Amino acid sequence: MQKERMIRNALTVDVEDYFHVAALSETISPQDWDSMECRVEANTERLLELFEAHSTKATFFILGWVAERYPQLVRRIDQAGHEVASHGYSHQLVYAQTPEVFREETFKSKALLEDLIGKPVLGYRAASYSITAQSRWALDILCDAGFIYDSSIFPVHHDRYGMPGTPELPYRLTTDQKQEIVEFPLSTLNLLSRKIPIAGGGYFRLFPYWFSRWGLSSINRKGEPFIFYLHPWEIDPGQPRIKASWFSRFRHYNNLDVCYSRLERLMESFQFTTVADVLHDKGLLSSQDARRRVA
Repeated sequence: MQKERMIRNALTVDVEDYFHVAALSETISPQDWDSMECRVEANTERLLELFEAHSTKATFFILGWVAERYPQLVRRIDQAGHEVASHGYSHQLVYAQTPEVFREETFKSKALLEDLIGKPVLGYRAASYSITAQSRWALDILCDAGFIYDSSIFPVHHDRYGMPGTPELPYRLTTDQKQEIVEFPLSTLNLLSRKIPIAGGGYFRLFPYWFSRWGLSSINRKGEPFIFYLHPWEIDPGQPRIKASWFSRFRHYNNLDVCYSRLERLMESFQFTTVADVLHDKGLLSSQDARRRVA
């Protein structure tokens, strides 16, 4: 299959387990996590094997909770040449935290990852994309922690997240305290005067494959990169089934059995690399910052 060349797109993995997901939090509390069957290591290893087979690098936004329990996994991701980035520590919605708790967890998770790989961590992504208009204050804390870029803002309307009216393509964002951070928003498709999420995850499983491919291709046809995301649990149809509302079950379990094969097809169709590489291509990440990532 002919790949759509020229444009390099960002391939990202939010490294968390099935029981961390906000959609299942009505049933599972953080106090339950250590008693749950962990599947994140095996599922992430499967993704690493797939990416190696396609000679593709990706950015792994790793949850601090996972990094503490599977430090060898963080090192393997780094040693394979992928970018290690932060997914926070406890996978709580940012707007449900106080700034003090968010600051503590953000600094803690960044330091944990940097100690494991021995190099700076440049990027951050909030749990469930929960940096919203209500929690814009978090962006200043990210700057204070030394992050160069963020990928937490979804420019759509959604019941859990979203910041409608914000830019759709990577840009330099000025925070409320006049600091600056590069934002790589989650990709959307303009269709019938509406913005449709097209960046991956549950949307990739819900929409027909042809629609996802067409929507992502439309971004590249404009000469712009897209960002794609998924979670290790999304390629694991054998994961335990958790009792929850029908809508939460639909969000979480829909089409788990086809996600891996769809991902393979997507990788055959597009050029992918890390977030840092794409931002460097766009002139939003300096060569010095790019070198820091591989130092």
